[in-house]
Parts: sequence; C-alpha cells; structure tokens
Amino acid sequence: MAQKEVQLDPESFSCSVCLDLLKDPVMIPCGHSYCLKCIKNFWDEKNKKGIYNCPQCRQTFTTRPALVKNIMLAGLTEQLELTGHRAFLTEQSCAGPEDVACDICTGRKLKAIKSCLMCLVSYCDQHLQPHYDVAQLKKHQLVQPSKQLHDNICSHHDEVRKMFCRTDQQTICYVCMVDEHKGHDVVSAAAERKEKQKDLEVKRGEMHQTMEDGERDMKLLQQEVDAINDCANKAVENNDRIFSEVMRLIEKRGCEVKQQIRSQQESELSRVRDLQEKLQQEISELKRKDAELEQLSHTEDHNQFLQQYLLMSAFNETKHSSSIVVGPLRYIEDVTPNLSKLRDELQDILKEKWTNISLKVTDVDVVLLEPEPRTRDDFLRYSQEITLDPNTAHMNLLLSEGNRKVTLMIQSQFYPDHPERLSVKFQILSKQSLSQRCYWEVQWGGQAGRGSYVAVAYKDVYKKNSVFGQNDKSWSLFCCPNNHQFWYNSIRTAIPGSEFSRVGVYLDQPAGALSFYNVSETMTLIHRVQTSFTQPLYAGIQLWFSIGDTAEICKLK
Repeated sequence: MAQKEVQLDPESFSCSVCLDLLKDPVMIPCGHSYCLKCIKNFWDEKNKKGIYNCPQCRQTFTTRPALVKNIMLAGLTEQLELTGHRAFLTEQSCAGPEDVACDICTGRKLKAIKSCLMCLVSYCDQHLQPHYDVAQLKKHQLVQPSKQLHDNICSHHDEVRKMFCRTDQQTICYVCMVDEHKGHDVVSAAAERKEKQKDLEVKRGEMHQTMEDGERDMKLLQQEVDAINDCANKAVENNDRIFSEVMRLIEKRGCEVKQQIRSQQESELSRVRDLQEKLQQEISELKRKDAELEQLSHTEDHNQFLQQYLLMSAFNETKHSSSIVVGPLRYIEDVTPNLSKLRDELQDILKEKWTNISLKVTDVDVVLLEPEPRTRDDFLRYSQEITLDPNTAHMNLLLSEGNRKVTLMIQSQFYPDHPERLSVKFQILSKQSLSQRCYWEVQWGGQAGRGSYVAVAYKDVYKKNSVFGQNDKSWSLFCCPNNHQFWYNSIRTAIPGSEFSRVGVYLDQPAGALSFYNVSETMTLIHRVQTSFTQPLYAGIQLWFSIGDTAEICKLK
C-alpha cells in the first residue's frame, strides 16, 4: 500500500518574530523555537530591565537563557531551503494580480518591495539585499514598486531614457540625443525634473490660493444662504405673529358684536316675556269671569239672576293688550349689512396692501458674489474715478492735481466753514461715494516720506472728531516704513511686510470685503477685512506729521 504523503504546516517552521522560515533555529526553555538573530534582537531591544520572556507564550525568565541550537529544526529548514521553501511562505508574501511581482523570483513570485530605476527591475525583500550590501548597487535609485518601469526604455535603442528634449518635450536616451534629436535643447531628466518641480510648486501654490479663495467664497455664500434663511424665517414668524394678532383682533371684535347681539336679544326677549305674562294674566282673568257668567246663565231663580247680574255689571270692564304689535328688531337686523360692509372694506384693504407686501417679499436682493480679482489688470476693471472733497479737508491740507493730491502745509488754507470739515490730524474724504465694487490706488511721497493712512469711512465720521480707525465708522491702513498697522474701532493689528509706497484698495460691499494690496504685477495682499457695511462709504486719506508729505489718488484711466 502506498504511503500517504505527510502535509506539513508552514507555520510549524516559521519564526513568530520575523514570520519567515526559521534561520539558525534555537530553542528556549519554554520549548518554542526562533531564529537566533530574531530572539537575540528581541531580548536586546525589548527587555532592558533584565527580565526576559517568550514572545509567543509570554513565559518569563529571571536570567537570560542560554540559546541552544535546535538541530532537528535546523536540518529540516535546511532541506526546505534546498527543496524550495516558497511553498511554505504565507499567502501575504506572494504577489497577487494587483501587486508588482519580483522579477528575479522563479516559480511563484513574491511581492516586490522596491523597483530600481537603474536596473529597471523590481525586487522582493530577499533579492533586494545586494542593493544594500554591494557598493556599486548602493548608488542605484530605488523607488516604490512600479509596473511602468519599462516605459523608461527607449523603444528604438533599448537604452534607458535619462535625457529630456525641451524642443520636442519628451524623454530620450543618449543615442536619441546624437541621432534624431541632434541640435535640440537637451538636458538631463533630473535637471528638467528640477525645473518642472519649481513650476509644479508654483501651480500648487496658485491652486491652494484658488482653493482658499473658493473656500472663502463658499463661506461667504453660506453666510448669504444663512442670511436669506434667517430673513425668510423672521419674515414668516412676523407674518404668523401679525396675522395671528389680526385674527385675534377680528375674533375679539366678533365676540364683542356677538355679545352685544345676545345682550340685545335678552333685553328684547325680557320685554316680550313681560308682555306675555301680563297678557296671560288678562286671559286667565277673562276665563274666570267667563266661567262665572256661564254659571250665572244657568240660574233658574229670576230674582237671584238679576241680582247677581247687576252686581257683576257694577265691576269695570277688563282691558286687554290687544294693541300690541310685533315689529322687526331693527338693532339686530342692522348688524348684517354693517358687517358685510366691514368685510368688503377689509377685502379692499388686504387687496391693496397685499400688492405692496408681495412686492417687498419678491424684492429680495440676492447677491451673487464675484471672485476677487488676481492681477492688476483684473483690479483695474473695477477702477473708480475719485477726487477729494475740499469741504472735508483739514485746514493744513493743500489740494492739487484736480483735487486728487494733498500736501501737508505749515500754513492753514483758506477753506470756508463747513459742518463736514475734518478738524483732526490732517484728514480728508472723497467727494464721491464708493460704488458697490470698486478699486483705487493711493501713492504717497514728499521729503520725509513718512507714509500715510489709507482709509474708507462713512460720511458722518466727522461727528466722531477722531482719527481714521479710532472709531466704528472708519477702517484705516497705516503705511509707514517697517511699521504697517491696521486700525478699526481703536483696535490695532500689526502687519508684517516689506516697505511699499503705493497701495491698491479693493472694496466689495455686497460681500462685505475690504482688501489692501501692495501694487505690483502679482498684487501682494497686505490685509483683508471681512465685515458688514451699513452706510455709503467714502475713500479717506490722512497724512503723517511731516511738512511737505503728499498723498495722491492715482489716475488709473
């Protein structure tokens, strides 16, 4: 009879530390076996307190056990190595259809853990080891396993494509460089990668900025959604409340009218009941007398009849209420036409007012937010012609250049009195109110060149009698060498950055955004404010304390 083949469990010959076939197997006192190197490293790294245990059963040993070679297992594993130990490897180490397989393995291939761009070969853990040990192989570039390695081979010359032709924008090999790409602008693939990497970082930066702007716009749109919902919810609440009040008022008036009707009803019924009772008494009295007369008519004694008749005739005749006339109840009848008239009047009022209410409801200003411009040309599409208002100019400011430029003078100028004149610290407002979306630029100069304040403000800021940014009616950017600051409602925000002498201001009132830019081709953002504007806005300028300093609203068109 044929001997039955013995099926061996791969785990019986695997180290529970490295999960691979045992190498130099040794046995510890608890009976478990490990690779000599694995158990030594385990005890060296994990047991620094002088306590040693078995990684598998966790039995603890007070002293480090002597490691004895397991001769039987050593022989078995040696035979397994010679006969092909891959049959005992776990399924996790073998390459599947979706994995990159080792190119060196024969038979069942293992998963590759690295690919070499020099060898154009993928290696498993075992076959990759020479790249870590051999000096020449250590110079090779190892990358994550890739199935596209052979895409790096030139299909014409079977050479590795290590060069890049900028003329034709493709990777080539050295032979291509002296053949069909001769005379072209050729650099190494590494050098081109370095340049493209820079472009990639720039594009990523632009993409990140676009994403940030998109997220900001999404937040603004969400704020718009929330505002619309809040507005609609409040309108519905007010609608329910007001109509409930109207209904309660109508019901109250209806109850009062009903009560008056019922009161009048009781009054009239009481009057009629009194008449009914009086009439009933009269009828009863007549019935009694009629009975007496009937009895008298049957008396046979003539003398007695005559005496009784004369006696009864002596009483006065009974009077009854035969004159009572039941007429219509005027008071109650008049209510119906009056209520009908009231109903018609209410219908007319509701019809007239409803048109106005509907117009108010449909006249919802849904603002479609526009993305903020990026280049200076984009900003210039929103440029607004702005001049300065002499009626708001501080007395020491001299206007010139068509009222676009101010200069700080030591002498007071001869401006007439005006209620809107700014009397504090060399300030002035624009003559024109700012449009919903607009852009303008301010440049300052002069002998000292100490800088200036660039601001936006409500027209009634003059009532505050304070510096731009020191109240809740103005927003101000203070531009001074190495000391840039933003002010609002007396709160200062320090702004780091390089020196600049020209500032672009972009205002988007529907979005509640106010942005200040260092003017250049790339338009560097200095500071942005997100708020809510409740009044028309005006551009503002404030000069510093140096005589001769200037600030000018630049002519952009």
